[in-house]
Amino acid sequence: MSVSTVTTTGIETTPPPPSWNRALPLLFSVTLFVGSALLFAVQPMFAKMVLPTLGGTPATWITCMLFFQAALLAAYAYAHWSTRRLGTRRQAVVHVLLLLVPLLSLPITVPPGWGSPAERPMWWLLGVLVASVGLPFLAVATTAPLLQRWFARTNHPLARDPYFLYRASNLGSVLALLSYPALIEPRLHLGLQGRVWSAGYVALVVLIVLCAVALWRSAGSFTTADPDEDDEAPPDGLTGDPAGPASGRPTPRRRLRWVAWSFLPSSLMLGVTTYITTDIAAVPLLWVVPLGLYLLTFVLAFSPSSLSWFALVVILQPLVLLQLVFLVVLGVSEPVGLLLGLNLVVLFLSGLVCHGQLARDRPPPRHLTEFYLWVAVGGVLGGVFNALVAPLVFDSVAEYPLALVLACLLRPRSPDGSQVNRLDLGLPLMLGASAIAALWLASTAGASEVLARTTVFGAALLACLVSAGRRVRLGLGVGAVVLVSTLPLGERATTTLFRERTFFGVVQVEEDRAAGLHRLVHGNTTHGAQSTDPGRRREPLTYFSRSGPIGQALTDLPAGGTRSRVAVVGLGAGSLACYGQPGQRWTFYEIDPTVVQVARDPRLFTFLRDCPPATDVVLGDARLSLTRAPENHFDVLVVDAFNSDAIPVHLLTREALALYLGKLTDDGVLAVHITNRYLDLRPVLGDLARDAGLKALVRDDGDIPQFERAAGKSASVWVVAARQPANLGRLVDDRRWKPLDGPARPAVWTDDFSNLVTVLG
Repeated sequence: MSVSTVTTTGIETTPPPPSWNRALPLLFSVTLFVGSALLFAVQPMFAKMVLPTLGGTPATWITCMLFFQAALLAAYAYAHWSTRRLGTRRQAVVHVLLLLVPLLSLPITVPPGWGSPAERPMWWLLGVLVASVGLPFLAVATTAPLLQRWFARTNHPLARDPYFLYRASNLGSVLALLSYPALIEPRLHLGLQGRVWSAGYVALVVLIVLCAVALWRSAGSFTTADPDEDDEAPPDGLTGDPAGPASGRPTPRRRLRWVAWSFLPSSLMLGVTTYITTDIAAVPLLWVVPLGLYLLTFVLAFSPSSLSWFALVVILQPLVLLQLVFLVVLGVSEPVGLLLGLNLVVLFLSGLVCHGQLARDRPPPRHLTEFYLWVAVGGVLGGVFNALVAPLVFDSVAEYPLALVLACLLRPRSPDGSQVNRLDLGLPLMLGASAIAALWLASTAGASEVLARTTVFGAALLACLVSAGRRVRLGLGVGAVVLVSTLPLGERATTTLFRERTFFGVVQVEEDRAAGLHRLVHGNTTHGAQSTDPGRRREPLTYFSRSGPIGQALTDLPAGGTRSRVAVVGLGAGSLACYGQPGQRWTFYEIDPTVVQVARDPRLFTFLRDCPPATDVVLGDARLSLTRAPENHFDVLVVDAFNSDAIPVHLLTREALALYLGKLTDDGVLAVHITNRYLDLRPVLGDLARDAGLKALVRDDGDIPQFERAAGKSASVWVVAARQPANLGRLVDDRRWKPLDGPARPAVWTDDFSNLVTVLG
């Protein structure tokens, strides 16, 4: 029972809450911290569980993120509906009971018996996620909006603005993501990770029960004004958008702003993730960096000091964003460190701009659950756009430059509050037309394509920078530059013959008329080439040249000409088939149906058609497909599976090596292609070879004479291994082949343990 007093002003007040009530912010903050940590620890953990089945493609993480965002939306919808229908106190009782149900599905693991995902990998993965993670993830995801709503109904002085708890929630998310690659992944096997997560869930249930008890003991006694009836503007100076209603009540236009401000950072985060994991490695270590920055922007945007730095961020964002657009429209792919840093900074600044506007426009506590529901809608739409819509609509990763354009359009209004005028529409049109005319004139004058595009796009983006204070003019101007960059203006050094986007990335075939080559390109990495000269059509090029490591190995191995059964993991353009002999049978294992289509199309490549051995192509992930091959069947097994420049880690584990050795004959030879710009995988292969008792050699063929480069040869690094040194023949005595017997840097990688930090170059 509360005791009230009446002041001289006639306003009824309540004495300060009891001492036990002072611990409420700490209790609720700790509970939200634990819940968010569990929520974002399970994401990279489960994604790593399914990597051995899905080939390590970046789309695995994008699909996982789509599921997690959709589950978050469902959780927020439940939080909003249940508090509205049941009332806060009754809802707390029901929710505590519902938290017990997910205990039946723990610990989290990939369920057996789900078959092969080769035909529809995205829908297979979504089904596995629902069956494995659905219940516990939904239960944990409800924590953030529900506990903030519960706290708003207590008698604590801070209950009138419970959004400070959102910072604790997102801080837990960020720390969980950072700790996964730094502490959890390198030290705990996946099975133990699942058990630790289950223990954390039990602890969370206990904390939520304590919060529910605190709610029942203190609800509604601190002030005569019920927080549910308060529709005043948000405190701390974080007032809503001037165009919004003065009362702070959500309107359709205001809800649309919430959705847009949450859509863009979600789409940008997924776009940056695709870039990073396509060109480095599809592992949780790199997936969590953009997601961690994305969550950090929430923490900072909802902090009390956000007003002091928000104006500075709004000024800095276009300066950095336009630099990134400049590199994107030019197709620059080096240096990767600069590009990586620039992408992450743009994500961070754009997230701060959008989430800062969300924080400034947050509604009173009565509408808290609805606010988070619309924020979740925007996040889901960003995931749907990147994971489902973009691969169907675009044949390239066009959603990323579109998100950069949207980042300009969603900036705050100009300080004078002026409306859109004709110049905001006309100047971008003039800018685009001028760029087209300038590029056409440069082409007809025979100017360098690179110099012309650099000059024209640089000047156009500088003109956009002048309009940074006018968001519509800036966004449409940047959009005009992006559009012009895609137009086929003037003579190009290469022509795109084929391009298709699949779950596994963008595959395209380019014709280089000057070099007389057709190139297979995945991301920005070449994965095979064929000469258009009829006299050289059977000549393997790039990493597979006859003077390179794999050419020497397949030629100089003992009885190389009589080894009748060869398996190759990764088809590419089919270049390796031209090392085959009549009477041999080569089996290629390829996970991407589009790559098979390209390799078999005689208008693009003819290796499979023209080269001598009989060839079979098995579609699906090599780890799964190889299990169906006979034991002791192959004489040579070549592993050449890459997604752009990324390494599918699940093909370099103890379990994978045991599978390879089981399919090789006793004198069989394993060859692994480990060429990579960012990772040094020699220690990984060395540890695996020592662990299995193999003799392993490596040849780094990086010093390529200019005449060989001109002929189509590329630098490469290959490892060969066999049970006995004699099985490697003359390679053992060749000084170009070095033993892989140096000190081990990483521990032996397994399906549930890998540490990418130790092999970053």
